[in-house]
Amino acid sequence: MEKFSYAKAGVDIRREERAVKALLGKIKHVREGFGRPILTGHYASVLDFGDFGLAITIDGVGTKIMVAEKLGKFDTIGIDCVAMNVNDLIAIGAEPIAMVDYIATFKPDESVMEQIAVGLEKGCKIANITLVGGETATLPDLIKGWDLVGTAVGIVDKDKIITGREIELGDVIFGIPSSGIHSNGLTLARKVVESARISYHDEFDGKTIGEELLTPTRIYIEVLDVIRNCEVHGLAHITGGGLLNLKRLKNVKFVIDKPLKPQRIFKFIQELGSIDDDEMYRTFNMGMGFAIVLPENEVKDVKKFVDGRVVGYVEEGEGVYVKDLRIDSF
Repeated sequence: MEKFSYAKAGVDIRREERAVKALLGKIKHVREGFGRPILTGHYASVLDFGDFGLAITIDGVGTKIMVAEKLGKFDTIGIDCVAMNVNDLIAIGAEPIAMVDYIATFKPDESVMEQIAVGLEKGCKIANITLVGGETATLPDLIKGWDLVGTAVGIVDKDKIITGREIELGDVIFGIPSSGIHSNGLTLARKVVESARISYHDEFDGKTIGEELLTPTRIYIEVLDVIRNCEVHGLAHITGGGLLNLKRLKNVKFVIDKPLKPQRIFKFIQELGSIDDDEMYRTFNMGMGFAIVLPENEVKDVKKFVDGRVVGYVEEGEGVYVKDLRIDSF
């Protein structure tokens, strides 16, 4: 049986990195003075607003919306849109405040728009933010279905921005469970399911496979309480690229020797697509949607605010290791 991979499914992480570098290589202008950037290239960017930093980020739900189209069920993807943005703000220590959305479609549909709004409203309520505006575009010559993207802003004390630079050898990695597949790796998951000629309406753990894939991305708003009450050295929102997201924090060796147990959907996808273990961990969150890097003596206090446990540690060297796998080696 042919082995599936993210690249074979159409998403080549390395090629995407090169394309982004080509884009950024041509963008040179930087504002000075009020509003100048003080952090770029991280989960979120931060602008200097005098007494505080204004954090800003952008993300969408990706091809998860194609599963929603297959089921005719759009009432949860708005939660994903909020989550993908506010979690990135939280990952640099910022408190989410507001967001705007962008919806593109081949033709307007009142029912679909209403369902999307249900999810956006629920996500905003969980994250305690306001959806202050947005934009819609009808693009029949450009888009075949729907696309949903958001931009969120938050605030952070300029001296409390968390980038990972404070990470030290001996720090532990505290993993917080995901709710499932979240909004990354859906291209690979869809290709596997569809190539096996399995219907999104087939039963899976008391619901359908499609419904399982549409489980909303968890919003990690409680991590703000950890930041306020504990010494935190690094934060990672586990999105596209799976556990490779830890590399965004600092060039050290991250060892995940006791990973959280992945939900059954991951094993289902892996076995159906004959996907290697390392490919799974650098594509999906594998049951851990957010990670906190901090001193070991802080773990007891962290557990007062979030669920989860220690999954690994930081040691001298470089790379990301899950058990005996070095997942950043292609």
